[in-house]
Amino acid sequence: MPSPASPPFVTVDGHERLNLDEGWTAAACEPGAQPGTGGLDGLAWRPARVPGTAAAALRHAGDQLGDLDSEDWWFRTRFVGQPAEDGEEVVLRLGGIATLAEVYLNGQCIFESDSMFATHAVDVGDRLEGTNELAIRCRALTPEFAVQRKPRARWRTRLVSDGSLRWFRTMLIGRAPGFAPGPAAVGPWRPVWLERRRRLVVESLELRARLDGGDGILSVEGRLRELGGTRLDAIDVELDGPSGRHAGSLDLERDDGAVTVRGSVRVPSVARWWPHTSGEPALHDVRLAVRTGSGSVAVDAGRVGFRTLTAGATPQHDVERDGLDLHVNGVRVFARGAVWTPIDPVGLASTHDELRAALDQVRAAGMNMIRVPGIAAYEETAFHDLCDELGILVWQDFMFANLDYPFADDAFRAIVEREASEVLAAIAGRPSTAVLCGNSEIEQQVAMLGLDATIGRDPFFGETLPALARAAGSDAVYVPSAPFGGDLPFRADHGIANYFGVGAYLRPLADARAAGVRFAAECLAFANVPDDDVIDAMLPDEPRDFLDDPRWKAGVPRDVGADWDFDDVRDHYLALLFDVDPGELRRVDRDRYLELSRAVSGEVMAEVFGEWRRAASPSGGGLVLWLRDLAAGAGWGILDHRGEPKVAYHHLRRALSPRAVWLTDEGLGGVVAHVANDGGTPLSARLRIALYHDLEQPVGEGRQAIELAAHDGFERNVETIIGRFVDASWAYRFGPPAQDLIVASLERDGDDGTELLSQAFRFPAGRPTQVEPADRLGLVAAVAADANGPLRMTVGSRCFAYGLRLHVPGFRPDDDAFSVEPGGSRVVVLRPTVPGNKFTGGVLSALNLAGRVAVSSSMVGVGPPVAAGQPAVDPQ
Repeated sequence: MPSPASPPFVTVDGHERLNLDEGWTAAACEPGAQPGTGGLDGLAWRPARVPGTAAAALRHAGDQLGDLDSEDWWFRTRFVGQPAEDGEEVVLRLGGIATLAEVYLNGQCIFESDSMFATHAVDVGDRLEGTNELAIRCRALTPEFAVQRKPRARWRTRLVSDGSLRWFRTMLIGRAPGFAPGPAAVGPWRPVWLERRRRLVVESLELRARLDGGDGILSVEGRLRELGGTRLDAIDVELDGPSGRHAGSLDLERDDGAVTVRGSVRVPSVARWWPHTSGEPALHDVRLAVRTGSGSVAVDAGRVGFRTLTAGATPQHDVERDGLDLHVNGVRVFARGAVWTPIDPVGLASTHDELRAALDQVRAAGMNMIRVPGIAAYEETAFHDLCDELGILVWQDFMFANLDYPFADDAFRAIVEREASEVLAAIAGRPSTAVLCGNSEIEQQVAMLGLDATIGRDPFFGETLPALARAAGSDAVYVPSAPFGGDLPFRADHGIANYFGVGAYLRPLADARAAGVRFAAECLAFANVPDDDVIDAMLPDEPRDFLDDPRWKAGVPRDVGADWDFDDVRDHYLALLFDVDPGELRRVDRDRYLELSRAVSGEVMAEVFGEWRRAASPSGGGLVLWLRDLAAGAGWGILDHRGEPKVAYHHLRRALSPRAVWLTDEGLGGVVAHVANDGGTPLSARLRIALYHDLEQPVGEGRQAIELAAHDGFERNVETIIGRFVDASWAYRFGPPAQDLIVASLERDGDDGTELLSQAFRFPAGRPTQVEPADRLGLVAAVAADANGPLRMTVGSRCFAYGLRLHVPGFRPDDDAFSVEPGGSRVVVLRPTVPGNKFTGGVLSALNLAGRVAVSSSMVGVGPPVAAGQPAVDPQ
């Protein structure tokens, strides 16, 4: 029988955990051909990793990934485990199995599962035999699709190949032909372990942190069970962190063999948790000290953060009308980030280090929100722990998307209500949990089919889920669907939008402002071109018409049934921004086409976020679709399938930085410089505006000192700072443009001279697409190293260097695809991709540089960087 599963964040002293992650094998068979464990030895077994999937086992063996839903898959392992002793419980725990599964221990079926998202805990203390065999059968889904079920669907979607998926609680990634066609998730994708419990069991534990004025209040409620004659005498809750150590006693109430505990502790002048862009994400460790007649037991209960969170500035803020305008601790937070995708979409098992590296990249990009989408799967405890720690807000979808789910079916409804309750128990009290969203695109799907919009507003999303969230004590903003709001849910100027006006719908860049976007839960989907090493691995034979090659197209998303794909979207903006014919350029100069294609999507993204981040904008933020590619190629990811940044990532990193300057073209109103100081400390700096003609000759300059409070901003017309009318936007056009380059620099005085905090560029007469030889640009570079730190490369240029890239084997730059002001320089940190890598040289390229230039290993010195202006570049 099922046994209560302890909360995933709880660790009890004295309990033993045996991870069952070794010795696994996997085998496939025809559906129903092997209904039990007898005769398993006759199958063709291959090594498998658990947690993992059938696809991962096939990948490891070098086999083709076929239609995994059309076969039964078996997984099995053997392990040593003794029966429970007196006063003990031994529980087999499984974090998730995709999708219809039977679990056998020593030949006996101990339970069945009908959801990929369900967790399981089964008491096996009297079933263990010393040496044990655990086997899992994952039944084929395809035969189940043919079974007629009622109620029938009221609409159909092209998102998935078979609408019968609406009956099954499984991941749509891997089953969505347009952008994630495979492989499907099949297998024990979450950890499997044996838990030996002694003295006490924590069956539930709810920690809820709130603010009372300047104080923090931690409320605790839980249910514990005594084992082996242990009697719980008293329990204290102890909190330790940046606000010091504090403790309080919990009240105990015995009922039916269990102990319910309740209580709270007050923390005076508590340190608050902030998104990292606004302050420090202060966390406090929580521990239960349990005193029993036979000694004390410590229960590690995880960490909490104290903060307030609201959907808008006032209680009258209506998300359906006004969108999302998050305020944390009473301060407006411009929420920006990306849609999360599995780090390993094949095996679905990520290590803690892989999760941290990915979320570190999110934070380094100036992003403060990540969305776990309804087409994917709920993330593990470590993901949410890291978001708490790193100050990254989480928009959490429940796993429903586009389909007409059969909530009228009692069995299905019971499954999904249990699912939602488990998810809320794990994340409701976390400071990073900011938005709970009922589903992805169901309301939009219905409306775009021309049906009555109310059909898509099932009470499960409008009533059941928000009620469950309230019961769980969540203060996150609840949204029933994304997009949502207005007379039609996809109108961008009301509620929550999926904004693809700039992007798939090929609107001009001005639409980012004209559309009046309130908040974009998805936006800016482009076929972002990866770097050459990815392309070379995909297309080693360098086909002439590579854009039509099936190997290339396999990595490019498309809407099913459309006669265009996202390569076409990118090409549209390539023509618009760079005034080139993409088809002709691709034919005559493949490398140039790829170079400009990498740049254009990042420049468009930065431009759009600049519009939305303005003080006058109604937008509360936006989330790029999406963070990381599912496969090699020009996918939506701003990171490639390996997690390496694409050019678009670096453009966004600069645009989304907590301290940033950017420029907007106001037409006849000129050009306006905007400065953000999102962080929790004041900023004393100056804004310098420089004008250049012919991308080299200075023709005007102005400076303004600025003093910004924490969480503050500033804007000023550049002509006000220059002190005269210069037709900065070249809108009046009384003659040729007086300047073809405007540079805005946010600077301050540092210990080593002027510190450049942020820099932005504007091209009144169009982007500089003419390429120049290296000696014309006057590029110089030097590399410096010290004994204990990373390499630093200084790059300078006499003329404007546009979209400068650093290609350094074995190293990853902390900035790339940046520009260098005429006569200026930039310092970039180079970190080894693998510890111990040695610098052996590299090359520089730029969008306005003919060819590339080499940086040799002989240019490495010890100490400060070589000053720009000392030649250090060899033409290549």
